[in-house]
Amino acid sequence: MHRASRLEDVLRMRAHASRHRVTPLVAMDTHPPADRDDTWRDDLDEDVDTGMLDLEDRQALRRVSGLSTELEDITEVEYRQVRLERVVLAGVWTEGTLAQAERSMRELALLSETAGSVVLEGVIQRRDSPDPATYLGSGKARELRDIVVGTGADTVICDGELTPGQLRQLEDVVKVKVVDRTWLILDIFAQHAKSREGKAQVSLAQMQYLLPRLRGWGESLSRQGGGAGGGGSGGGGVGTRGPGETKIETDRRRIRSQMAKLRKQIREMETARTTQRASRHRSGTPAVAIAGYTNAGKSSLLNRLTGAGVLVENALFATLDPTVRKTRTPGGREYTLADTVGFVRHLPHQLVEAFRSTLEEVRDADLVLHVVDGSDEAPEDQIAAVREVLAEIEAADIPELIVVNKSDLADPEVLARLLRREPHSIVVSARTGHGIDELLEAIERDLPTGLVEVIVHVPYSRGDLISRAHRTGEVVSEEHDESGTLLRAKVPGALAAEMAELVDSPDPVIEHAGE
Repeated sequence: MHRASRLEDVLRMRAHASRHRVTPLVAMDTHPPADRDDTWRDDLDEDVDTGMLDLEDRQALRRVSGLSTELEDITEVEYRQVRLERVVLAGVWTEGTLAQAERSMRELALLSETAGSVVLEGVIQRRDSPDPATYLGSGKARELRDIVVGTGADTVICDGELTPGQLRQLEDVVKVKVVDRTWLILDIFAQHAKSREGKAQVSLAQMQYLLPRLRGWGESLSRQGGGAGGGGSGGGGVGTRGPGETKIETDRRRIRSQMAKLRKQIREMETARTTQRASRHRSGTPAVAIAGYTNAGKSSLLNRLTGAGVLVENALFATLDPTVRKTRTPGGREYTLADTVGFVRHLPHQLVEAFRSTLEEVRDADLVLHVVDGSDEAPEDQIAAVREVLAEIEAADIPELIVVNKSDLADPEVLARLLRREPHSIVVSARTGHGIDELLEAIERDLPTGLVEVIVHVPYSRGDLISRAHRTGEVVSEEHDESGTLLRAKVPGALAAEMAELVDSPDPVIEHAGE
């Protein structure tokens, strides 16, 4: 499915007894295209970069809703597979305020549109907990069926992760396909994955989710293989007698076998990624990782800081594959900057597990740039959701710098509130360039030094050591003579150890410069 055009004011929340009216689920980004954060590229460079090519490729085939002349009795499966799905959203409000519940539903609407659906309507039910049988409760599930019939929807998307039993019983009531929030996010990841590693990670996550929810339709998955064989009436052949194996058991076995293959592939690719990270660490180059909520502007920030040219799109989970670029601080010190997959509220555990090798770019970083969408109506909730995922991948203790992006679209009162709440933060706009200089200075201050002070005579034949000292450390002074250079500098420990081999003394280290 491709991402559908946005529909304004198409959703309304019905108020019944225990359901509360909510505001229309319009698109969260109401700014005109010229104000969007993904248009800043035109201000930087008119040349076509890889990100623009990726965006054109993604939008090469777009479907337009409302142009269909199809007859009501056309039901061919092949035809319906290329239609835009018409969905109704359903949520259960168990905690928090009504505003938070409505915000969650609006985010679900954006996810649905990103997956390529037309959202028709959404409902919220107030309950202490989701119904263990049908999620919404039997009475409200029947009312949901009436809404589905009245709107002509073909899919119901629930704002939560449903158990296999809830999915089955709710589908039996509403008589259309039911999808939960987790599977919806997995579907978006499957659309946007481009690299071999990304596709393998998404496939593994989907299979982990699907395995306990696999079930048969009609009799097709209940038939048993085997039975009478040889020359008898069964005709199954030698070795096939007995009760056999049901079709659903065969499918589960195949899924488990495929999952094992995918895990092996991911481990092999993880080895290459680990080797690359180890090489960067040995060179003494600090690592900075960009993390944050989806669509907060992480890729835009990477492009602004490094000119990476990665894809930028005003969509949830637009980029999945990590991008690592080398850049310099204003003082000339090199460091790597890595863009990672975006986070979201209740990010599926299957994705966190499958993308663990990718998320290790964050866990192994020396500094995390936590990007927050300053124009969002509740940026504090974004911060909490991201920190929850960081804790899950054991990256909560890494030094963090809050980067409040989209300052040109944000409410000044919201920005002031964020700065009071998060004193170690910088306000920027990746589109206009506002605050980028201050951000670079903050990165230089927060990068751990871990440098060792050395005084060593370096022969001219080892000019590469002098170059590395300038690139990865801080050179205090250089004095040249006939045979080489007397270098006073603060360098990474690995480089100091190499320099120690050049002199008679066991170690040219004078003192640690400290963190």
